[in-house]
Amino acid sequence: MTQGGIDLSLAADELAFQLEARRWLEMHAPREPMEHFDTKVGFEQHRDWERILFDGGWGVVGWPAEYGGRNATPVESLLFEEEYARAGAPVRVNQNGLAMLGPTLIAFGTEEQKSRHLRRLARGDDVWAQGWSEPNAGSDLASMRTRATPDGDDYVLDGQKIWVSRGGHADWMFTIARTDPATNNHRGLTFFLVSMASNGLTRRPIEEIDGRAGFAEIFMDGVRVPAANVVGTEGEGWKIAMATLGFERSAFLRPPGRFAAVAARLLRLARERTYEPALAAELAEVWALTEAYRLLNLWSVSNREDGDLSVVHANVNKLVWSEMDIRLQDLAVQLLGERAELWDGAPDAIEGGRWMQDYLFSLAGTIYAGTTEIQNNLIAERGLGLPRR
Repeated sequence: MTQGGIDLSLAADELAFQLEARRWLEMHAPREPMEHFDTKVGFEQHRDWERILFDGGWGVVGWPAEYGGRNATPVESLLFEEEYARAGAPVRVNQNGLAMLGPTLIAFGTEEQKSRHLRRLARGDDVWAQGWSEPNAGSDLASMRTRATPDGDDYVLDGQKIWVSRGGHADWMFTIARTDPATNNHRGLTFFLVSMASNGLTRRPIEEIDGRAGFAEIFMDGVRVPAANVVGTEGEGWKIAMATLGFERSAFLRPPGRFAAVAARLLRLARERTYEPALAAELAEVWALTEAYRLLNLWSVSNREDGDLSVVHANVNKLVWSEMDIRLQDLAVQLLGERAELWDGAPDAIEGGRWMQDYLFSLAGTIYAGTTEIQNNLIAERGLGLPRR
């Protein structure tokens, strides 16, 4: 992979890394599907897989070696994700921790926080939930009302979080609370690490459209959090949260290899069925889109100078993958026709009903991590310099 121009051919060391990852995954990736990670059994199965990955040296390839990584370059990290998806390996149950909190702690955490949390996070010993949204503060995150009051060496948290990702089973939660009651915007917010076993913390699972309950509503009533669990400094929460959102919207939470693998499954499905010619054009177009997304991200990470994806590129990524995912899954539903409605366990369900389950989940992609409308606004204002309306 060159450092300039548009030559996207892989260098010898990158090819060697890719081959090593492919061989390891061929030997170790589970051959039988696991239960869904939003079930109690499936959650623990996925946690066990995280430990196998980590112990094999593949849990967090892009992290520094001192935290269990391989010091892989961004290009190598994307190549690993391609091989991971190609092998059909399980979805990472600790995505929030791996793709969002981990990079945030590496960038902003204290040495004590890094030492205490990163390796346990990477190995799946601690699975993390993201607790940001509130009933009246979703897209407008800065209007949150959860309060954190200093009390000696602790802060006392009172408030409510909703749509807490992995909240149904997670061990820890990273969250934001207002430490300056005189403010009502992005100022006066602080970033906290909270044990889900804390006294005064109650989780109420939220049943999703598929009947599972991986999300949760979290109530905090006098939850004491040590001051040592503040990431950054008091009042710096918005800055750190925006960095975390950048990681969430980047290619590393929804890597190109994931969509390339879905496109390959979709084309295999199409070869087994008959359909109208117009659908063939859509299939070709969505395949080309997944390939363009893959090449764009390889080009981007191989040519950046500061080692960080720009905020605008993260917004573009989020916009593209969320819309692309819906198109991929919708085409599968069209190809399957009435059989798309067969659910997990139905004797004639194609791939165990996976296409419909993935289609339903894809619909949320234009909402979580910032709605499509918000991404368009951010791209217009920060990327194109257009005036705010």
